[in-house]
Amino acid sequence: MTVSLERLLTEASELAQAAGALTLEWFRRSGLQIESKLDGSEVTDADRRAERFIRDELQRLHPSHSVVGEEEGGLFEPGNMTWVIDPIDGTRGFVRGVPLYATLLAVVDDSGPLVGVIHLPALNSTVAAARGMGCWHDGERCSVSTVSELDGALVNTSSYDTFSDSALVALKRSKALMKTWGDAFGYYLVATGQADAMIDPICSPWDLAPMPVILEEAGGKFTDFNGEANLDLSADPDSINGIASNGIIHNNLLDIMSSL
Repeated sequence: MTVSLERLLTEASELAQAAGALTLEWFRRSGLQIESKLDGSEVTDADRRAERFIRDELQRLHPSHSVVGEEEGGLFEPGNMTWVIDPIDGTRGFVRGVPLYATLLAVVDDSGPLVGVIHLPALNSTVAAARGMGCWHDGERCSVSTVSELDGALVNTSSYDTFSDSALVALKRSKALMKTWGDAFGYYLVATGQADAMIDPICSPWDLAPMPVILEEAGGKFTDFNGEANLDLSADPDSINGIASNGIIHNNLLDIMSSL
């Protein structure tokens, strides 16, 4: 059965919001159990429960669709719709009580991300987009900024530790305003015009799956450091990178990050 794009956008938004609400049961609560995965990243019961909730709902709604998630894995199947889940993007902040973490959900077809959702549970705010349907911020159409120079542009990242020294110095010399309002919150800010760019030198597929369609539908641009718009979402964890921008300053950022 063919599912309408409007229905997929609605379902993805509602699933991300419901899963995000689950994470609030653990947020800033005493006794939260924190474990370290093999890659050194942190995971909690909130991560696992939120992903399992989405998977259970997708099994009910779309049993023939594929699912890939940070906590339970999965495979992309050519010719099949695939849902990509990051139950808590920014777990390191989540366990420390920082309210900028996100629940991410994307729907991907053979042409790339079709639907993308960034939901911020602690802020009760959502950015969602679907191919050809625009980008929406809490029910209102949103768009990127019109800043045209790196001098004074607000450029976010998840961590400057992942930058090469040369790229970090070049970005500093550009006189951009460099902040670490990172993880998915940085992309949320770009899509809504509150920041001008977001840069992530090291990411996993589930971190970035919603971003290409969100940025494109908001009037901006999303590529890897080589300027490629089509990310390899079947890649290994921590093996891809991304730049999101208002589009106007994108080439300047590519020039800087090419020295990474």
